[in-house]
Amino acid sequence: MEILELQKIANEVRKGIVTSTHSAKAGHPGGSLSAADILTYLYFEEMNVNPQDEKNPDRDRFVLSKGHTAPGLYAALALKGYFPVEDMVTLRKLGSYLQGHPCMQYTPGIDMSSGSLGQGISAAVGMAMSAKMDGKAYRTYTLLGDGEIEEGQVWEAAMFAGHRKLDNLCVIVDNNNLQIDGEISSVCSPYPIDKKFEAFNFHVINIDGNDFDQIDAAFKEAKATKGMPTAIICKTVKGKGVSFMENQAGWHGSAPNEEQYNQAIAELDAQIKELEVEA
Repeated sequence: MEILELQKIANEVRKGIVTSTHSAKAGHPGGSLSAADILTYLYFEEMNVNPQDEKNPDRDRFVLSKGHTAPGLYAALALKGYFPVEDMVTLRKLGSYLQGHPCMQYTPGIDMSSGSLGQGISAAVGMAMSAKMDGKAYRTYTLLGDGEIEEGQVWEAAMFAGHRKLDNLCVIVDNNNLQIDGEISSVCSPYPIDKKFEAFNFHVINIDGNDFDQIDAAFKEAKATKGMPTAIICKTVKGKGVSFMENQAGWHGSAPNEEQYNQAIAELDAQIKELEVEA
């Protein structure tokens, strides 16, 4: 798929994030927006998945380890065709299958329930190990927050993955530098992130996680890497695409009100028009 088309889809993912959190009057838009480009690339370019055959045993797996950014994942899944885009407005509503954190029992396209930070990568490592043991070719991807990697369980999983040489595993870190309490460097700095993963025997790639050319090159490099897992450290902007949300820790877990929603959608629509002009 052309980069321009991926940019357009990512913009629609962002509109889905803003719409769903506004409807729910709750949720986590900031970290969902920062990861929108990564999620778009995974579902529309990288992964071998098919909503018409979602339980195919040979499909690639994805685990949203930072489960609170479910609005971004749901938007990507809806646009991919796993469920109607119109259902996004039921986010966090009573009886909805789109709850605040992904649930594999009820939500189409979810490979692992997640939410408690640090646990998703452990499940992903298990999936990658299972593929190796069964002689399967599918790949496993997991997306972590940079605040999340302050959890010790992350590094237990990384140690195992490196030791087992799980080259079918790709760990993606959304490094937007902000967690719920502020800058990660002030709360409990995990820097240097790249050197830590290298110490656990990962092949490490540092990129701008909001640049599709760099995202594309990184995933190609990861797939070509043999004998060790890959960690892609993505420098991103929290709240990316919505001016008043960008680089603001307050939008970690706050939903836009009506005025803010209208402004955000107007900005995102304008960005889509700019992309169409470029086309």
